[in-house]
Amino acid sequence: MTSPLSTLRKNRRAPLPQSQGERGRRDQTQRSDEEYEASLLRDLFPKRQSGSEVTDSRNTFSSKVVLRKSPKEVPPPTDFELMSSMMKKLTQLERKVTSQALDIDKKTRRIAVLEEKLKLLHGKAQRENQDEGDVNRKCYKLQKQIWEMEKFLQDYGMIWVGDGEGEDEDEEDETKQSSRQPGRVLFSGGSLGRSFSVNFDLVLQNIRDLNVLAGEGGTRITFVPGGAKLTQQPAADLQLYSNGMVMSHGPFRPYTEPQTQTFLQDLMDGFFPTELKDRFPHGVLFQVDDRREEDFRAEFPGKGHTVGGSEQEVMRYREEASKTHSCVADRKLSMQQFLNKLPERVVKGGNVINIRSSLKHHLQGCDGAESGGLSVIETPALQTLRERPECDEVSEISSLRVKSEDGEKTFILKMFCSETIGHLRRYLDTHRGSRGPPYDIISAFLHQRYHSDDDQTLLQCGLTPNAALLLRPRPPVTS
Repeated sequence: MTSPLSTLRKNRRAPLPQSQGERGRRDQTQRSDEEYEASLLRDLFPKRQSGSEVTDSRNTFSSKVVLRKSPKEVPPPTDFELMSSMMKKLTQLERKVTSQALDIDKKTRRIAVLEEKLKLLHGKAQRENQDEGDVNRKCYKLQKQIWEMEKFLQDYGMIWVGDGEGEDEDEEDETKQSSRQPGRVLFSGGSLGRSFSVNFDLVLQNIRDLNVLAGEGGTRITFVPGGAKLTQQPAADLQLYSNGMVMSHGPFRPYTEPQTQTFLQDLMDGFFPTELKDRFPHGVLFQVDDRREEDFRAEFPGKGHTVGGSEQEVMRYREEASKTHSCVADRKLSMQQFLNKLPERVVKGGNVINIRSSLKHHLQGCDGAESGGLSVIETPALQTLRERPECDEVSEISSLRVKSEDGEKTFILKMFCSETIGHLRRYLDTHRGSRGPPYDIISAFLHQRYHSDDDQTLLQCGLTPNAALLLRPRPPVTS
């Protein structure tokens, strides 16, 4: 007998009929799986795939049929090949991630360093801006103070000249600038040529211009014990002869000397002489005595003899030589010419004494003439100046200029610094004659100060080495 199983093996049963929709869905599912496998193969083995294979979803099924029929195609990859390919890609990605992480860390550190530097630069710039602002404010404040002080001094007819410190450092810069800038004191440093000739007219013209630059007619502030005073600029005497020159009572300097040529060449070029740069760094006033038509001949200091001659002939020669000397003895000089030959002032013990003005007042007083109500009062100090003008006591003498109550008369007094206000009153009362109404003595400089204590000395009152005083009627005392 046959079993049912054998029957089943022998007879093939036909499949159940399926609907048209279910068959289409099954074909579509099978086609999508095949497309996925083809795409996976292309991703894993791009070089092993042929370019004439599957290109779209419609040719996928036919290409698979071709693969089944073509024995030359490569078989699909195994699981091991897929796994090794995936591991290789993972390794490459891990290396790339590691290198990128290192690069990111390096750039992060560099960014941090640059940010720190930028922060420091910002802080430095802020500090510099703050310091610059402080300096600008301080400069503005100092400039305002200087302007106020100059305006204050200008109200009293004074100017600020400084103490001269730090001027040597700027001298080189000043000499390199323009040679004729107004208000500048310049010195020449050029050399001379071989030929030299003196142009006296040019020298005199340039000296007048240089005197203007040096402040001709101006005054400067000089500090003295107890206050300050106005003094004139120092001047240098210059005598020009046809064969040489004499400066400030010094020795005769012929024009053939190189130093004298340099001196005059600087003047002809419009500069202050270089040899006076150390003594007068800000320039100097020149008082010129033009004697270009005369020859300077120095007198023989001893007693000479001629061979075969007599003493009368020697004296005659000396008299002829004295006629061409710088000082003409037989010509009568006026008072102003005589005063011009004297030094304008003398420094004794740190005090400046005006010799010309004192002697001028003395000569006018001796003649008994009063110019514009000006009179000189006789004092022991004035007698000392007449008898011994070079003694050491000259430095202890003060010159006082006292104006009367009505302002029409001016009294000049020479007094010792040790004398008192009481001595001043006695000199004034003796000179004025009759005993007038009581008066007060007031200082006329800057601020008015009453000198009512007759026991105070001129030194204690600050009336040295010269001072200007006013007399004011004393107001009546009301009970």
